Amino acid sequence: MTATHPTATATATAGAGRWTLWRFVLRRLLSGALVLLAVSAIVFAATGAAAGDAASVSLGGEADPAAIAARRAELGLDRPALVRYGGWLLGVLHGDLGRSYVSGTPVADLLCARAGNSLVLAGVTVALLVPVSLGLGVWAGLRAGGLADRVVALVTLSLVSLPEFVTGTVLVLLLAVELDWLPAVSVLGPGQQLADRPQILVLPVVTLLVACVAHNARLVRAGVVAVSAGDAVATARLNGVPEHRVVLRYVLPAAIPPVIPLLARYLSLLVGGALVAETLFGYPGLASMLVQASAGRDVPTVQAAALTVAAVTVLVNLLGDLLGVLVDPLRRMPQ
Repeated sequence: MTATHPTATATATAGAGRWTLWRFVLRRLLSGALVLLAVSAIVFAATGAAAGDAASVSLGGEADPAAIAARRAELGLDRPALVRYGGWLLGVLHGDLGRSYVSGTPVADLLCARAGNSLVLAGVTVALLVPVSLGLGVWAGLRAGGLADRVVALVTLSLVSLPEFVTGTVLVLLLAVELDWLPAVSVLGPGQQLADRPQILVLPVVTLLVACVAHNARLVRAGVVAVSAGDAVATARLNGVPEHRVVLRYVLPAAIPPVIPLLARYLSLLVGGALVAETLFGYPGLASMLVQASAGRDVPTVQAAALTVAAVTVLVNLLGDLLGVLVDPLRRMPQ
């Protein structure tokens, strides 16, 4: 019998693992592409089912029917719906998102201008969300059953139950109306940038943090409690290992990796919550563009904004699964 060389076996195993990972990524990318296709079709159909179109809305309800018909022909709205959707989809595949029915500006330019502001809002929120939720979850988990743990559980459960628009409204009443510390709306003047008025970020960021920190802290807390009840942690404490070393060496390495994919999935809540927060505070991001475009029946702009939000959600979930596999290779590959 010929013995198999350990190096050859390890190489084969590593190669199989890489192929499995790539196959998983390709499968998820394909399913994500199908999701985006479905989103674009649903948004197009919903926009088309709304009363009026870009021509009648832009010219007003009292406009001459001949003028409306001419405007419809100019925008290509006189073509069948399937032809218009197919033309838009073909353009997207070639990197062309079309032009706004309202302003005639390339939709890609409108999207880039607003997406940058939304990216700043999401980035600041995530930069605060990760350390706060991890710290709060670990702190509560290490005191499971105690007064601090019960207080954290009560507060986080209460905050999870509050929709973003309720939280935002309460913050406006307290911090903007009563105390006059912050502006009630996150509006930029003509020619202004976020760097000119950074204070307009505070209320939207806090609104998003309230719900997301509550979700994520509860996840981390559950992981810490489960690991702390294990034999490894109990043995280390019996052997007199200092508590801070127990936490850093045993609790965190075992508790954090399993919840990373779940944390990433909850970050996708940030996408939907950001739309609510942006709309509530008038923040100059994708949400306000989406609302304005919907009111004007600006189908190309609505579709581009919806597609961008859906794509971000798909990518966040995929990256969460990949990160979970990388930090914990022994866990089963998600399907």
